[in-house]
Amino acid sequence: MQDSLEPRHEFWVGQRVCSLGDPQRIGTVKYVGPIEGYSDTWVGVDWDNGEGKHDGSMNGVRYFHAKSDRSGSFVRPHNLNQGISLLEALESRYKSDSTKDEEDEMYVLSTSNQRVSVQLLGKDQIQDKLRRFDELTSVSLPYMGISSPGIPSHINNTVPNIKELDLTGNLLSEWKDVGTICEQLPALRTINLSNNLMSPYKTNIPILKIIQVLVLNNTGVDWEQVELLRQSLTTIEELHIMGNNISRILPGSSSMVQGFDCLRLLNLENNCIDEWNEIMKLSQLRCLEKLYLNKNCLNSLFYPDNNERYESEVTCYKPFQNLCRLLLGNNNIDDVASIDSLNSFPNLVDIRLSENPITDPRRGGVPRFVLIARLAKVQILNGSEVTPRERKDSEIRYVRLVISRLHTSPEEIKQHPRLYELKKIHGIEDERPSSGTTVPQTISSGLLSITLNCVGASMGEKPPLTKKLPATTTVGKLKSLCESFFKLKSMKLKLYLQEEGSPFPLMLDNDTSSLMDLGIGNDSIILVDEEGS
Repeated sequence: MQDSLEPRHEFWVGQRVCSLGDPQRIGTVKYVGPIEGYSDTWVGVDWDNGEGKHDGSMNGVRYFHAKSDRSGSFVRPHNLNQGISLLEALESRYKSDSTKDEEDEMYVLSTSNQRVSVQLLGKDQIQDKLRRFDELTSVSLPYMGISSPGIPSHINNTVPNIKELDLTGNLLSEWKDVGTICEQLPALRTINLSNNLMSPYKTNIPILKIIQVLVLNNTGVDWEQVELLRQSLTTIEELHIMGNNISRILPGSSSMVQGFDCLRLLNLENNCIDEWNEIMKLSQLRCLEKLYLNKNCLNSLFYPDNNERYESEVTCYKPFQNLCRLLLGNNNIDDVASIDSLNSFPNLVDIRLSENPITDPRRGGVPRFVLIARLAKVQILNGSEVTPRERKDSEIRYVRLVISRLHTSPEEIKQHPRLYELKKIHGIEDERPSSGTTVPQTISSGLLSITLNCVGASMGEKPPLTKKLPATTTVGKLKSLCESFFKLKSMKLKLYLQEEGSPFPLMLDNDTSSLMDLGIGNDSIILVDEEGS
């Protein structure tokens, strides 16, 4: 296979280049010309990773503006790589034999720390198959310095059956080159352009009608560019646009995003969206099943009531009518009303809320059992399945907690919209027993089975103890009981509740709160630790 292109020597501003010998060190040319006090031509580069020497100025003379104080540097032209074609990268990646040095590095360490060479079974057969380009269906060419497609007709003649193409971290920047690649690969359905800094296109829209999965993470593509691409993405099912500093969703000719009739997954993670109204512009994407919004700046969310107009001007689909997975981790959500609004999404069952203030008990948020009780339909929470047993225990525990608080603050009832529903489901009564009477089934008089487990470093190995304790037992009283149970005199204790599905135990730091106040139910596990550990 030949794809002979004349070698290029001239550089231009805006060109993507990589350091000679290090295709992962990528930058953008910002200046080409002389530097005062030095001979010949220099190339000013603003490096993507920010690891340069200056901000584009030298000895008081400004040559270009780098994106940070030390992301720019001046490089001799012969120390920069202007890139290779897609076909040249294919030749290099799939037709070159492994060198002796590479094979010498393939080893494992034995139990005696000796190197044992590794021989790949079927290596020759695998390499032979990879060399038959017409049989390749999945091709991965990350960080290979690809800057152009090469001769278009050669692409289709050489690799006609590629379905998946990974071009992460190359030097592509022009959409016309992407369009050429897609046009020449009729079987292509998935293309990953992550970490290629794409220039905004101005004229012809690239032909992407066959693409079903498009990955544009860290490419600088904003929503305006997405809208321009929309008419070309007629069969798109998955669109990933992480890390592009998107703060606003800007529909084209409507107040709502239209089109994308096949889009099932939209990934907007690691952007800068801080208003839920921006997300509501996506609510009429009728096939959308999965929406990823982790690592944005959202403070709250809502689901519109019947008086708010978030339906399409043409259709009457319910907002987010088919959404079943919503990832909201690592935002700034801090109110329970936002949590409760998730119940209004018609088909939402998989939710991520971790690393938000409202879900971090250490920052005054609510624990996992409260989330489960408030979210009636959730089946997967923070990546962990909610089993029927966990749901039942969480709901009962939540009701106990709320009822204990309502005795002193009855106005709190408005903050717990599922309370009456859950009391009815689980047959829980909330009346307090009269003085001198015995009511075994009431909350305040029940005995709870609690397992106590010593975890303190200086406590020694002590087997766990399971005790029947009154629900009215306070945290302070339980600490005293633990001193007696485990013979831990003169040791200050800390207690933690170990919760199913939660990565961290919940510290019980209020000595006056009772087990009932904390919503602790039967078969709970409490960890006994020591102060200062």
